[in-house]
Amino acid sequence: MSNRMMVTGAGSGLGREIAVRWAREGWRLALCDLDEARLQETLRLVQAAGGEGFIRRCDVRDYSQLTALAEACQSQFDGLDVLVNNAGVASGGFFSELSLEDWDWQLSINLMGVVKGCKAFLPLIQQSQGRVINVASMAALMQGPGMSNYNVAKAGVVALSESLLVELRGLGVRVHVLCPSFFQTNLLDSFRGPTPEMKAAVGKLLESSPISAADIADYLYQQVLVEAFMILPHEAGRQAWEGKRRNPEPLYAEMAYMADRMRAKAAG
Repeated sequence: MSNRMMVTGAGSGLGREIAVRWAREGWRLALCDLDEARLQETLRLVQAAGGEGFIRRCDVRDYSQLTALAEACQSQFDGLDVLVNNAGVASGGFFSELSLEDWDWQLSINLMGVVKGCKAFLPLIQQSQGRVINVASMAALMQGPGMSNYNVAKAGVVALSESLLVELRGLGVRVHVLCPSFFQTNLLDSFRGPTPEMKAAVGKLLESSPISAADIADYLYQQVLVEAFMILPHEAGRQAWEGKRRNPEPLYAEMAYMADRMRAKAAG
């Protein structure tokens, strides 16, 4: 039976909720994160929900740690059915203020962490003719101002997912990409950017979101069942994406206006 899943960034937020949602269906979960205490808590919740599994501290920037985790899935679960590349960090700042180190840090985790996850686990997923679920963001599609490195990393995740979708379809592997907008999460714990104002602005958006990580995990579960590729859990996000595809110019004008306001506010 197909019931073996690996989730990166499973210690909290969306990663934890995805693990718990699948655990409710009796799945076995391999959980990885940098924070072992949070992983222990996720495993407890997974077991309480009816699942089982194991935890492993893992940094998605380190390919050898990911391949070791793939080997652990092989030895403990005898394979894997679903790979969830969820680990990610937040960052922001205008392009002129972002250092090249800011770019390297963002891309190494949010984009290359997903590339390395796919690379390490694809042999197992091909073997089981399973699924890859990559977590991107609406930032991949809408590219708001003051977060160019985050936008680029997440757009890369969408492009990677589209590439895998077409390359792997003939091999029986299904691919999904999840693009949530802001939702209630602890993403700000990892926030990195040149201005405290940017962090405060993002914090406000996260707090004002009516949708929780658990809601998104449930929406993802339902959409995977119907084989959706690009999964947009927010109604406003779906409308915005539809509008941009029809006529992007009004959106660019709105974003440029937002950028001007952000600059004026930062200037005090």
